[in-house]
Amino acid sequence: MEVDARPVVTAALVAGLLAGYGIAVPVGAVGTYLVSLTARTSFRVGAFAALGIASADGVYALVAVAGGSVLAPALQPFLVPLRWASAVVLVALAVRGGVSALRQYRTPANASGETPPGPVRAYIGLLGMTLLNPTTVVYFTALVLGSRTAAEPPEAVVFVVAAFVASASWQLVLAGGGAVLGRVLTSSRGRLVSALVSSLLIAGLAVRLVAG
Repeated sequence: MEVDARPVVTAALVAGLLAGYGIAVPVGAVGTYLVSLTARTSFRVGAFAALGIASADGVYALVAVAGGSVLAPALQPFLVPLRWASAVVLVALAVRGGVSALRQYRTPANASGETPPGPVRAYIGLLGMTLLNPTTVVYFTALVLGSRTAAEPPEAVVFVVAAFVASASWQLVLAGGGAVLGRVLTSSRGRLVSALVSSLLIAGLAVRLVAG
């Protein structure tokens, strides 16, 4: 009798989408730069920059999944405490993001006076900027090591692709919004709301880890 793998794949898809949106939604320095870059250049340049950010998120998701798959057999006896530890890390990230947003609520975004790059340079630049963010790799590693979602290759691929698609879709929304949407999301209130939404998503993932 064949086992229906659809529920497992669907769970990996949902987990990947939530993970991608959880790390992508807060509009911080990179998101602010993305929107202002699009407003100063074109949607084409902004789209390349957005995909650079999403590519970095996808790379870190892939690294976390691969590392989790290698470590899974050795960590099998410690799954329960590891799941709780991962949940604690995610809650800490959620709290840190929320507290940081509240602290920066009254801090205006700094304008950039640099010459706008072309599409390829925008992609490479935003990819590099996002890869330098250690929170991203900690976030995905905590999710993968604390969950069975990406334990097998099919689910792992679905998880990574879903995380990339979620991140890309949000970054493209920021780029597509340009100056109009940018004024809303990169305002003090917009950045606060987006960061708090992200914190709630991350906290929800932490609850899902310990409840599943």
